[in-house]
Amino acid sequence: MMKRLFLVFALITGTAGLLGAPASAQVGVYLRVGPPAARYEYVPPRPHPGWIWVRGYWAWRGRWVWIGGYWQAGRPGCFWVPGHWRNSWRGWYWIPGHWRC
Repeated sequence: MMKRLFLVFALITGTAGLLGAPASAQVGVYLRVGPPAARYEYVPPRPHPGWIWVRGYWAWRGRWVWIGGYWQAGRPGCFWVPGHWRNSWRGWYWIPGHWRC
């Protein structure tokens, strides 16, 4: 019975990983091992005044995958809080980047 339950869980979670879930879907997933060290990224020139650089990060897609940084239009009066991995008693979990106004 326990093997069957495990196989069903593995099938469901494995199928979900193939669907290419967005980074925000990682909220609520707890991992035993934290992400690798951040990579150095070349930051291309700013495309427009007021745009901000959103740095790259490691995402969990059944394995660690690097998501490269990108330029994003800024919001007047707000600042960008970068996405980051946080460790808790449950394990490592992702907090998506967001605007704080």
